[in-house]
Amino acid sequence: MKKLFLLSVILVTAISCSSVKVSSDYDKTVDFSKYKTYAFTNETLNMPLNDLDRKRVLNGVAAELAGKGFTQSETNPDVLIDINVKTETNQTATASTTGVGGYGGYGYGYRYGGYGYGGGFTTTTINYDTYTDGTLFIDMIDAAKKQLVWQGRGTKTLEEDASAQRRQDNLDYALKQIFTQYPPKP
Repeated sequence: MKKLFLLSVILVTAISCSSVKVSSDYDKTVDFSKYKTYAFTNETLNMPLNDLDRKRVLNGVAAELAGKGFTQSETNPDVLIDINVKTETNQTATASTTGVGGYGGYGYGYRYGGYGYGGGFTTTTINYDTYTDGTLFIDMIDAAKKQLVWQGRGTKTLEEDASAQRRQDNLDYALKQIFTQYPPKP
């Protein structure tokens, strides 16, 4: 259940408008101009997301595909669209050092009998930041050949406290960025 929640969080809060890292790969032997219709795979239609998030993703991908000239066809699609999500928890550590007693932890000053030089002390604090990166994969599979012909990916650090509107905006932005890579330009 926790995994389902995390997958849900990735899609609706993950992708902030400021820094979506996108990439794509494709089969260089394919003529992409012949693809005009699509259908979602059964796995995509049953993604382990809550109903609201699944609907957001499917509607967003459908809108981007329509903008590329595709129409949905459940009977005889040219391509199948398979959508997957992956999360990865990462951690960074930042060290900061503070000193007491002058430069670099050493002190100096006046003492009885003249000037002196003495040691101070330093304290190093390490702060750990744990964050989750989410990646949205959109695979385009030639329906007749059952072969992957294009894959678009978008990766972003998740925003777990995003509002519903921000989630929608982030997802829309991420999908738009991913689909700038389609059709591929040789």
